Amino acid sequence: MSESLSQLLEPIAAWFRSMNLPEPIVHWGHPLMMGIVVVAMGSAVGWTGWRGRLAGGEVATKNWAEHRKIAPLMFLFIAMGYTGGVLSLVMQQKPILESPHFITGTAAIILLSLNGVLIALSNGQNKTLLRTAHAYLGGVALCLLVLHGVLGLQLGLSI
Repeated sequence: MSESLSQLLEPIAAWFRSMNLPEPIVHWGHPLMMGIVVVAMGSAVGWTGWRGRLAGGEVATKNWAEHRKIAPLMFLFIAMGYTGGVLSLVMQQKPILESPHFITGTAAIILLSLNGVLIALSNGQNKTLLRTAHAYLGGVALCLLVLHGVLGLQLGLSI
Protein backbone atom coordinates (compact mmCIF):
# COMPACT_ATOMS: atom_id res chain seq x y z
CA MET A 1 0.00 0.00 0.00
CA SER A 2 2.88 2.34 0.83
CA GLU A 3 4.37 1.98 -2.64
CA SER A 4 0.99 2.52 -4.32
CA LEU A 5 0.37 5.69 -2.35
CA SER A 6 3.88 6.93 -3.13
CA GLN A 7 3.26 6.36 -6.84
CA LEU A 8 -0.09 8.14 -6.60
CA LEU A 9 1.50 11.16 -4.90
CA GLU A 10 4.62 11.21 -7.09
CA PRO A 11 3.24 13.68 -9.69
CA ILE A 12 2.45 16.17 -6.91
CA ALA A 13 5.84 15.58 -5.31
CA ALA A 14 7.57 16.02 -8.67
CA TRP A 15 5.76 19.34 -9.16
CA PHE A 16 7.00 20.56 -5.77
CA ARG A 17 10.50 19.23 -6.51
CA SER A 18 10.50 21.25 -9.74
CA MET A 19 10.30 24.42 -7.64
CA ASN A 20 13.86 23.70 -6.48
CA LEU A 21 13.02 24.46 -2.86
CA PRO A 22 16.05 24.45 -0.59
CA GLU A 23 16.60 21.03 0.98
CA PRO A 24 16.24 22.32 4.58
CA ILE A 25 12.75 23.61 3.75
CA VAL A 26 11.70 20.30 2.23
CA HIS A 27 13.28 18.34 5.07
CA TRP A 28 12.36 20.51 8.07
CA GLY A 29 9.40 22.59 6.86
CA HIS A 30 6.77 20.10 7.98
CA PRO A 31 8.23 19.62 11.47
CA LEU A 32 8.66 23.34 12.01
CA MET A 33 5.14 24.26 10.93
CA MET A 34 3.52 21.36 12.79
CA GLY A 35 5.58 22.09 15.88
CA ILE A 36 4.17 25.60 15.89
CA VAL A 37 0.61 24.30 15.46
CA VAL A 38 0.93 21.69 18.22
CA VAL A 39 2.71 23.95 20.70
CA ALA A 40 0.75 27.16 20.10
CA MET A 41 -2.69 25.91 19.17
CA GLY A 42 -2.52 22.64 21.09
CA SER A 43 -1.57 24.34 24.33
CA ALA A 44 -4.26 26.99 23.80
CA VAL A 45 -6.91 24.36 23.07
CA GLY A 46 -5.88 22.27 26.07
CA TRP A 47 -5.61 25.26 28.39
CA THR A 48 -8.94 26.82 27.44
CA GLY A 49 -10.75 23.48 27.48
CA TRP A 50 -9.53 22.48 30.91
CA ARG A 51 -9.80 26.01 32.27
CA GLY A 52 -13.41 26.09 31.14
CA ARG A 53 -14.01 22.73 32.75
CA LEU A 54 -12.40 23.59 36.09
CA ALA A 55 -13.42 27.25 36.44
CA GLY A 56 -16.90 28.45 37.01
CA GLY A 57 -19.22 31.15 35.78
CA GLU A 58 -17.98 33.77 33.36
CA VAL A 59 -14.42 32.40 33.27
CA ALA A 60 -15.67 29.00 32.13
CA THR A 61 -17.94 30.53 29.51
CA LYS A 62 -15.12 32.69 28.11
CA ASN A 63 -12.65 29.78 27.99
CA TRP A 64 -15.12 27.41 26.32
CA ALA A 65 -15.89 30.05 23.72
CA GLU A 66 -12.17 30.34 22.93
CA HIS A 67 -11.80 26.56 22.93
CA ARG A 68 -14.63 26.23 20.38
CA LYS A 69 -12.91 28.78 18.13
CA ILE A 70 -9.41 27.31 18.23
CA ALA A 71 -10.01 23.54 18.37
CA PRO A 72 -11.56 23.13 14.87
CA LEU A 73 -8.77 25.22 13.33
CA MET A 74 -6.14 23.18 15.14
CA PHE A 75 -7.71 19.99 13.79
CA LEU A 76 -7.77 21.44 10.27
CA PHE A 77 -4.10 22.45 10.43
CA ILE A 78 -3.10 19.08 11.87
CA ALA A 79 -5.02 17.23 9.14
CA MET A 80 -3.40 19.39 6.47
CA GLY A 81 -0.01 18.89 8.10
CA TYR A 82 -0.57 15.14 8.14
CA THR A 83 -0.97 15.11 4.38
CA GLY A 84 1.93 17.53 4.03
CA GLY A 85 4.18 15.25 6.07
CA VAL A 86 3.37 12.28 3.85
CA LEU A 87 3.99 14.39 0.77
CA SER A 88 7.29 15.63 2.20
CA LEU A 89 8.50 12.04 2.51
CA VAL A 90 7.44 11.31 -1.08
CA MET A 91 9.31 14.44 -2.22
CA GLN A 92 12.41 13.16 -0.44
CA GLN A 93 11.81 9.69 -1.94
CA LYS A 94 11.68 8.11 1.51
CA PRO A 95 9.38 5.30 2.66
CA ILE A 96 5.97 6.36 3.93
CA LEU A 97 3.38 4.70 6.19
CA GLU A 98 6.07 2.73 8.04
CA SER A 99 7.56 4.83 10.82
CA PRO A 100 6.35 5.17 14.42
CA HIS A 101 5.93 8.86 13.56
CA PHE A 102 3.36 7.97 10.90
CA ILE A 103 1.56 5.61 13.30
CA THR A 104 1.32 8.21 16.08
CA GLY A 105 0.17 10.85 13.56
CA THR A 106 -2.57 8.55 12.33
CA ALA A 107 -3.60 7.73 15.89
CA ALA A 108 -3.70 11.45 16.76
CA ILE A 109 -5.95 12.21 13.78
CA ILE A 110 -8.27 9.36 14.81
CA LEU A 111 -8.40 10.53 18.44
CA LEU A 112 -9.05 14.14 17.46
CA SER A 113 -11.78 13.02 15.05
CA LEU A 114 -13.42 10.92 17.76
CA ASN A 115 -13.18 13.89 20.09
CA GLY A 116 -15.03 16.04 17.58
CA VAL A 117 -17.70 13.35 17.26
CA LEU A 118 -18.11 13.20 21.04
CA ILE A 119 -18.74 16.91 21.32
CA ALA A 120 -21.06 16.84 18.30
CA LEU A 121 -23.07 14.06 19.95
CA SER A 122 -23.55 16.26 23.01
CA ASN A 123 -25.30 18.72 20.66
CA GLY A 124 -24.16 21.68 22.73
CA GLN A 125 -25.95 20.32 25.78
CA ASN A 126 -24.31 19.64 29.09
CA LYS A 127 -24.07 15.87 28.75
CA THR A 128 -21.61 15.15 31.52
CA LEU A 129 -20.33 11.74 30.35
CA LEU A 130 -19.67 12.91 26.77
CA ARG A 131 -17.99 16.10 27.92
CA THR A 132 -15.83 14.21 30.43
CA ALA A 133 -14.79 11.71 27.75
CA HIS A 134 -14.09 14.65 25.42
CA ALA A 135 -11.84 16.32 27.99
CA TYR A 136 -9.77 13.25 28.76
CA LEU A 137 -9.58 12.04 25.16
CA GLY A 138 -8.41 15.51 24.13
CA GLY A 139 -5.73 15.42 26.81
CA VAL A 140 -4.54 12.01 25.61
CA ALA A 141 -4.49 13.29 22.01
CA LEU A 142 -2.35 16.29 22.99
CA CYS A 143 0.08 14.05 24.91
CA LEU A 144 0.22 11.75 21.89
CA LEU A 145 1.07 14.75 19.71
CA VAL A 146 4.05 15.51 21.96
CA LEU A 147 5.27 11.92 21.53
CA HIS A 148 4.58 12.29 17.80
CA GLY A 149 6.85 15.34 17.72
CA VAL A 150 9.67 13.47 19.48
CA LEU A 151 9.34 10.59 17.01
CA GLY A 152 9.25 13.08 14.14
CA LEU A 153 12.48 14.67 15.32
CA GLN A 154 14.09 11.23 15.43
CA LEU A 155 12.80 10.50 11.93
CA GLY A 156 14.04 13.83 10.61
CA LEU A 157 17.49 13.28 12.04
CA SER A 158 17.66 9.76 10.61
CA ILE A 159 16.92 10.69 6.98
